[in-house]
Amino acid sequence: MSTLASIADRTDAPSDRPRETIDVRSLGPPEPLTETLETLVELPAETVLIQRNDRVPQFLFPKLDDRGYTYETVERDDDVVTVIWRE
Repeated sequence: MSTLASIADRTDAPSDRPRETIDVRSLGPPEPLTETLETLVELPAETVLIQRNDRVPQFLFPKLDDRGYTYETVERDDDVVTVIWRE
């Protein structure tokens, strides 16, 4: 099974930046969305956030677009990994 870091390495996310990981699989809606957005506010702008979820965070995507983030999502057998960063 691929590690979260190796998944992030396969995206267009900058590989030379610090990374932070959050696991929101155990949270019910809308907590994963809230947790992710709150984490992004607290992180330095250069940090790449790797979110591990149990479903595609479809309601998160428009919010990320509105805030100027770039992201890629990778669906795996047992989870979904979304990598979020600023250009």
